[in-house]
Amino acid sequence: MEHEVYVPFPVGTVRQALAEPERVARCVPGVQLDADAAPHCPEGRLRLRIGSSTITYRGSLTVSDATDSEVTVEAKGIEARGDGSVALTLTVRLSPATAPGPGTALVCAGTVHSDGRLAEAPHQSAETAGRRLLDRFAENLADDLRAQPPTTGSTGSTEPTEPIDLTAPTEPTEPTEPAVFGTDVPSPSLDPLSDEDAYGAAAYGGDADGDAPAEAAHARRTMIGRSAEEVDHAPPRGRYAPVPAPQTASTSAALRWAAPAAAVVLASAVVVGRVLRRRR
Repeated sequence: MEHEVYVPFPVGTVRQALAEPERVARCVPGVQLDADAAPHCPEGRLRLRIGSSTITYRGSLTVSDATDSEVTVEAKGIEARGDGSVALTLTVRLSPATAPGPGTALVCAGTVHSDGRLAEAPHQSAETAGRRLLDRFAENLADDLRAQPPTTGSTGSTEPTEPIDLTAPTEPTEPTEPAVFGTDVPSPSLDPLSDEDAYGAAAYGGDADGDAPAEAAHARRTMIGRSAEEVDHAPPRGRYAPVPAPQTASTSAALRWAAPAAAVVLASAVVVGRVLRRRR
């Protein structure tokens, strides 16, 4: 089987990463490594999904014949539940890639010798599982390189280890707005002491930058204490005082004169009535 995958890192970075057996092993999807494995010989368990079934292997992985353009990976294991076994030899050839962007193309060619449940699986299902495993391995390798780039001291490579960003601009852009950091911040206009200190010093002949006289300090303390104590009890004054309600003096005066006038009219009517009755 032969399959090609893509990694968005330079060839030197990918080659150095593939030369580390521990990194290669932890990038294999479905693997669970043992913590007490020997250095440069990772061991653990691998869950491999083929079709609708899952096979669990226990084995080890080694990296050999790592050159500038080719790396050989060997793995072997036995079934955790069964008598089957598997042995894999994978040759990975590295070359610069231009699509889908600058990076590294890994051409993987491998041979598998197996017996047990893997040998009984359909050839098409086993090949599909192998291609899927290599695709996910390339994705995991890219993520692992972003999280933990390899050191360049071991190989002497001068290539960058950062991933290639296709969306980054090719030319630097000038800022469109002036920077505001590093400028002096003026004093807040709501600071109760900033304006009062200047006002008290000017009123009492003091210096605005120095200490105000005792009279100015006493006046400020009196005003501040009065406003703090009477703000909840004293009514507002000045232009913020409430508008008084309109007076009803005119209406009361009219009612006051209407009662006597009505009494006079009523008395006159009574007198006129008596005079008329006497004439009859």
